[in-house]
Amino acid sequence: MKTSTILTGRLAFRVEGEMWNCYYTVPDTMEGAIYLGSIHMTIARNPKHKEAFMSIMKGCLTDFFNDQNIKVDHWDTKIAPEHERAKE
Repeated sequence: MKTSTILTGRLAFRVEGEMWNCYYTVPDTMEGAIYLGSIHMTIARNPKHKEAFMSIMKGCLTDFFNDQNIKVDHWDTKIAPEHERAKE
């Protein structure tokens, strides 16, 4: 049996002012993004806390998808395109 991958959306993490914000959005755009949570940049600069925040956001979204009978089997990580990056 062949398996297929469906890209349903993505998590986007953006520095906005003093906060590191997380959004759920469809691929290739921030238009219509849904705000999920944030952490102060002072905390996010610590790699341990940054990874923990990312893990919490992934876990929340995974649970949401599981409730919709959508299986999340992995997360791909990539740098956001320049046009999506917040200007500090």
